[in-house]
Amino acid sequence: MVDIKIKITDREGTTHEVVAPTDMAMNLMEVVRSYELAPEGTIGVCGGMAMCASCQCYVLSDTELPEMSDDEEAMLSEAFDVKDNSRLGCQIPMTPEMEGLEVELAPES
Repeated sequence: MVDIKIKITDREGTTHEVVAPTDMAMNLMEVVRSYELAPEGTIGVCGGMAMCASCQCYVLSDTELPEMSDDEEAMLSEAFDVKDNSRLGCQIPMTPEMEGLEVELAPES
């Protein structure tokens, strides 16, 4: 079992250093939910299917992420508050390579 440390800045601007398991097939959105870093019902509304952008985040570190899927790109093209470093948390798997990842949750839209 390998746990990684990542930093998540919530929508109030507070940064949380959290430990995420890499052996449970979790994604970033599920980690945010498990640590209750966003109010219930405001993140992961679609259940992690890249269909709502409620888990949009801004990637602050230079961590190499998986290639963006067509579905993720299409969803971000319709989302609010999108920046060049926007990604959907549900599309970022928690793997050992994500060690040191730093993200900020996008405003609720």
